[in-house]
Amino acid sequence: AGRVLDAIDRLGIRDNTIVIWTSDNGPEDIFPYQGAAGPWRGTYFTGLEASLRVPFLIRWPGQIRAGSVSNEIVHQIDLFPTFARIIGAGVPEDRIIDGVDQLDFFTGKTETSARDGFPVYNGPEMFGYKWRNFKLHLAHQDRMLGMVERGVAFKVYHLLRDPKERYDLIENDVAGSAWVLPPIFERIVAFQKSLVKEPPIPLGTPDPWEPKN
Repeated sequence: AGRVLDAIDRLGIRDNTIVIWTSDNGPEDIFPYQGAAGPWRGTYFTGLEASLRVPFLIRWPGQIRAGSVSNEIVHQIDLFPTFARIIGAGVPEDRIIDGVDQLDFFTGKTETSARDGFPVYNGPEMFGYKWRNFKLHLAHQDRMLGMVERGVAFKVYHLLRDPKERYDLIENDVAGSAWVLPPIFERIVAFQKSLVKEPPIPLGTPDPWEPKN
């Protein structure tokens, strides 16, 4: 990464070049490639934070303050509308665009992200919903190769106080914790309505651009 940045500097395009370093998911679970995600528990192909949280570094001199750090939620799908705005392009209006424009957040015009949460999927199945610093689990899996618990009571975790997602607020009857359920379920219902309007593409659907035999 350092060599890439050095090359950009040598070319004299530092100030008008945006560089992003990130990944698409958390650590692997299969030996000998298994990894770790710091304080977060789990592997990818789960609904745990280790699967969802990935490094995200962005450099844009003169626009994004160097050294700034945030715990706000940004989803990778937000990059499409954000980049579209940066280059002066629009986004399609004939379909639902799940990403949100994060340019004002990146450039410090706002202190908070334009996104406060997102549905957590594992393949085609919704495993839960993350909202602010809380996570609601509808299905639970400790690791990629582990058993999936379905049809059990949902679980709610406070991700900053309990980064390992082991202390269920509802099960332990933590006073005042039930207030998080209505806003989370409100967002789940809104998302489900969007799926009725635009059903997801079934797994295995042929790529329309793939040559036919």
